[in-house]
Amino acid sequence: MSTSVENRVEVQTETRKNYQEIIKSTILIVGGGPTGVAAALAARRNGADVLLVEHYGFLGGAATAAMVNPFMQYRADGKPIIAGILKEIIEAMAAEGGVVWPEAQGGALIFDPEAMKMVLLEKLQAAGVGIMLHTTAVEAFANDDVLGGIVVHNKSGRQTILAQVTVDATGDADVAWLAGAPTEKGREEDGLMQPVTLNFRMAGIDEERMPSRKEINRLYDLAKERGEINNPRENVLWFKTTRPGELHFNTTRVAGIDGTSFMDLTRAELESRRQTKEMVAFLRRHVAGFENAYLLATAPQIGIRETRRITGEYIMTEEDVLEGRQFPDVIAQGSYCIDIHNPAGTGTVIKELPPGAHYDIPYRCLVPLKIDNLLVAGRPISTTHAAHSSTRIMPICLATGQAAGTAAAMAAHLNKMPREINIAALQQLLRQQGVLLD
Repeated sequence: MSTSVENRVEVQTETRKNYQEIIKSTILIVGGGPTGVAAALAARRNGADVLLVEHYGFLGGAATAAMVNPFMQYRADGKPIIAGILKEIIEAMAAEGGVVWPEAQGGALIFDPEAMKMVLLEKLQAAGVGIMLHTTAVEAFANDDVLGGIVVHNKSGRQTILAQVTVDATGDADVAWLAGAPTEKGREEDGLMQPVTLNFRMAGIDEERMPSRKEINRLYDLAKERGEINNPRENVLWFKTTRPGELHFNTTRVAGIDGTSFMDLTRAELESRRQTKEMVAFLRRHVAGFENAYLLATAPQIGIRETRRITGEYIMTEEDVLEGRQFPDVIAQGSYCIDIHNPAGTGTVIKELPPGAHYDIPYRCLVPLKIDNLLVAGRPISTTHAAHSSTRIMPICLATGQAAGTAAAMAAHLNKMPREINIAALQQLLRQQGVLLD
């Protein structure tokens, strides 16, 4: 017999009288990146009151705060396998001139981070989602393994937020970890995580005079041999942007970083900005077309590939990804390769799926062990280190966010725990919302 979520949450109220304010919402979404926005929109569209909490003063998460770009592969055999809210967001940015379609960039979709910020905000406001910006989760409390709520901190002090169901869209499983759900970090043999990268953009480039990628990488190797470059990244990686004469660089690398440690994050920010200055000087000095180029922007924060992963009711494996496995409780699909940037420094392991293949992500990967009343979406879903290197990309994160928000609304409406809902009914709702599961 299931226990009423509403009654079990209300018990927590008496234990939090020392906090300045208690806020209640049916669904709480922690994290305002693409994952959290998709979860909030899905929950709201399925009839729930929704509150979204975001650390920054804008939405977009890694897509805007870390300037992660572009959207990587969300197609298989030339056809989309992720649609729904992802499709809506892409179309809305395209209407603002904010995308370059995948055909122009080898299957990846380029977007303008400023267009992303505006589109996400407008969609949440139009849907009637409550938004708390400049607000960070600092504590979670659970009784009898039921998440009662979270404590947040902002300029007004601290508030306690009570919700029937919470979706952790922090990217680092912060809420799950604070609540005591089992998590792990890094690869199995030593716990090391993928390195971090500060993305930056340069403008004033004469693209017609640029050498080939092969030649630029040859010049990069020579500069490393001369000692001009001190960067473990093995190549120079860049993408086009939505504007001519401007390029996006994903080519700094700092290894040995734990993205949940403030000391490591500080070290990574300092080192990656040193590398950025070094890379800009190299490009201007040695690469044709960059003579008059300049540093246009660096991301507000370092880009994190990997931190915590929850231990869920199912743990996806590398074999699940590469063999394109299907699951009866599928709630999203992926087709991105295994893409492991060497946690120790130089080198990247790429393992492709068979041509045209894709894999399923089961609902059980969103359901953490031990803690009820909580779903986890986006980067920290339940996977191995290797499988995570595929499921971590933004289109897949957005798809798991939409699934989590829909499931949260279902659970709240039925007064059940998320692990108790009917999967077939969830899948039917997702299909009605344009989600591709077949």
